[in-house]
Amino acid sequence: MKNSIIFLVALALVSASCARQEQPLRRVGVFDGYGGAQTCIWEAVAACRLDGDLNVRTITTGDIARGVLDSLDAIVIPGGGGSRQYLNLGGENVRRIKEFVTRGGGAVGICAGAYLFSDTPDYTCLGISGACAIDREHDNRGHGNAAFRLTEEGKRLFPEYARADTLFCMYYEGPVLIPAEGGYTEFATMLSDVHEEGDAPANMTNNRPFFLGNNYGKGRVFCTIAHPEATPGKMWMIARMVRWVLGEEALPQRFSTDPALQEASLVNRECLMSIEDLKKESSCLQTFFYGSEAEKLQALQWLKEHSSWDAKRWVQGLLFDDSPLVRAAAAQYIADAHYLTYLPDVEALYLSEADAATREQVGHSLERLRRLLPE
Repeated sequence: MKNSIIFLVALALVSASCARQEQPLRRVGVFDGYGGAQTCIWEAVAACRLDGDLNVRTITTGDIARGVLDSLDAIVIPGGGGSRQYLNLGGENVRRIKEFVTRGGGAVGICAGAYLFSDTPDYTCLGISGACAIDREHDNRGHGNAAFRLTEEGKRLFPEYARADTLFCMYYEGPVLIPAEGGYTEFATMLSDVHEEGDAPANMTNNRPFFLGNNYGKGRVFCTIAHPEATPGKMWMIARMVRWVLGEEALPQRFSTDPALQEASLVNRECLMSIEDLKKESSCLQTFFYGSEAEKLQALQWLKEHSSWDAKRWVQGLLFDDSPLVRAAAAQYIADAHYLTYLPDVEALYLSEADAATREQVGHSLERLRRLLPE
């Protein structure tokens, strides 16, 4: 009898494993074209790959013309410039994307993608999100860690934060949206008033939609005006948005139980870049060119504390700085910021590092990055 029970348990485990293997991965294409910021593309891909059941690839405007949408379940338009992305797509591909969603496909727009999906007069857009962008003349209003609050619908979509009153996420000149024809469901509301740059008016961004979603034909569209994919501890929210547009928002996820993905020590307060902060940020770049070891370490710490947007392109080379202390600090910065794009570079540093103490520190950062990835 005991052997029979063991056999039945083993058979059940094998059957469950086979069922998981037979379940098809959902296919997601991240648009990689003119107008998309390179780091935004990298980060959108990395964020989607946190969900091991999403098969993620980049797609170009040529791929769309060749029929790639027929092999996808959802598309993601990353941050950058919405009008330039529209130009890169061209009218025929815009039509193909709208038909893709109408037939039942999913679409997620991040910042510029939210602009592109909007229904905004006198703007190159697809008109599929039920939202209209206003105050576009002050588009360069500023950036930094912005505060937002989930609505009741948002708490159901992101139950990990159901008890949270205020959350924080990287915002970079995202659209100010109001309802257009068809409207949308608001999943989160912007609390921060961003008007640090460009003579932008006060009280324009606050109390506006932060996350929103709607139906378009048989498909679904989700938009975020900010950048969870660029926010440590929030990257996984992009994968959840993809799940929502696929009609799978209730699917169990590992995000609620994995502390590595919830780590948010860098983004636990509002921190909007002022004009003086921007000057300081620029001076940090010069420090990396000409500064001493101590000055570079101080610059890295300041950039980390202020969630610098530009530093994500600077820190890669610092992994191979002449100073072992700077190399270790750069690896820690990348791990703290969840920059999975630079995982191969951190691995290269670990393998090539001659200083034993530095190699040990880099190893800790490398392990933290690897823990983010699905098994």
